Amino acid sequence: MKFDAVIIGGGLAGLSCGIRLTNAGLSCAIVSAGQNALHFSSGSLDLLTQLPDGRGVEHPLDALAELAIQSPQHPYSRIGKEKVSELALLAEQQLQAAGVELFGSAQQNHYRITPLGHKRLTWLSPTRVPVVKFEQPLPTGKIAVIGIEGFLDFQPQMVADVLKEQGAEVVSHYVHLPLLDRLRENASEFRAINIARWLDRSENMAEIVSELSPLVQQVDKIFLPACLGLESDQVISDLESQLGKTIYLLPTLPPSLLGIRLHDHLLKQYRRQGGIIMPGDKVTKVNFDGQKISQLHTRNHGDIPLKASQFVLATGSFFNNGLVATFDRVYEPLMELDLGNIPPRSQWTDEQFFASQPYMRFGVETDTQLRAKKYGDVIDNLYVAGAVLGGFDPLTEGCGAGVSLISGLYAAEQIISAINNANAATEHTEVAQ
Repeated sequence: MKFDAVIIGGGLAGLSCGIRLTNAGLSCAIVSAGQNALHFSSGSLDLLTQLPDGRGVEHPLDALAELAIQSPQHPYSRIGKEKVSELALLAEQQLQAAGVELFGSAQQNHYRITPLGHKRLTWLSPTRVPVVKFEQPLPTGKIAVIGIEGFLDFQPQMVADVLKEQGAEVVSHYVHLPLLDRLRENASEFRAINIARWLDRSENMAEIVSELSPLVQQVDKIFLPACLGLESDQVISDLESQLGKTIYLLPTLPPSLLGIRLHDHLLKQYRRQGGIIMPGDKVTKVNFDGQKISQLHTRNHGDIPLKASQFVLATGSFFNNGLVATFDRVYEPLMELDLGNIPPRSQWTDEQFFASQPYMRFGVETDTQLRAKKYGDVIDNLYVAGAVLGGFDPLTEGCGAGVSLISGLYAAEQIISAINNANAATEHTEVAQ
């Protein structure tokens, strides 16, 4: 099988890259081994919320120049301020085109309300998540935080207490929904996604309204755990209409409904544009021809290779086995690619639990075009995107999703340029002959 590009990894970086490539008319295949980090995310996307020196970031794009000084190996610094700004806007447009409804702009961060009621800086948030503009108080109006009886992943009283400390007028309740009793019999089944599959059924709407209505008569807004609206927002809109109240969703522990919805929208857009996805498959062998990859072999395709002129590595970090750590070694398991400077084992972690952990910055070493290196030499047609890149701390710096989106789009643009140049050279040669 032959494509213009093959992407290894079907998470945020791989899908953003694939959508850009297919939108440009290129043939593309994504090899995806399994669930990706989006299934465990809040659904909000961070661009840059903190500089390495600890200063918070209100305007992410304006902070890129200072980031380049403090962290020259950061993927944003390698790509460059102007290009990152351009691709951030493109990312917003691409997400919107995929049907992902998000609040926010790369021009200014905002706060989202977390599942514990705290405020956390971010770039883009699902429109159903309650948000607060930078350095502004919580919105006025009485809030009811409603938990689902027996659902241990969301504690409404805890959320309400934290919101009250921030000046909000809040009450908290638990709602008992008899339609969920069959799930309560097995604690492992009583999770957000399984609950949503029941709550999203139109025949259950009357019971949901009946149980919620007495609890929300005296409030203006309702905060619910993200346990409904798995397929679309319509069920929530219908519930709002019947209750006469505005409904917001707070993320729950994984698997995350909001994260899964984001992934599904991107995957559908990629497929609509003609992209090929190979789920549950895994690259087992990579063949090289000099400083280029010639083809891949995967577990499910046996002796049938995947050929392409360009390749992208977007396998994630330690969480997704894109990087592997043993007691005394960290390595990239697929091709043994070069990693950035790895300090001695005793320096991989900081004894302060909430400090920036050094191992978070480990990743594949690249050139300024984000092409991977092996034994110090650049692999001409292998680009690296997402969490497998080195040089940044996605958690402390609040840039994980942003790096995935920006690097995925950057890799796509390098590939589009390379293929266009190759095609132009071929046409020139044919004309000359």
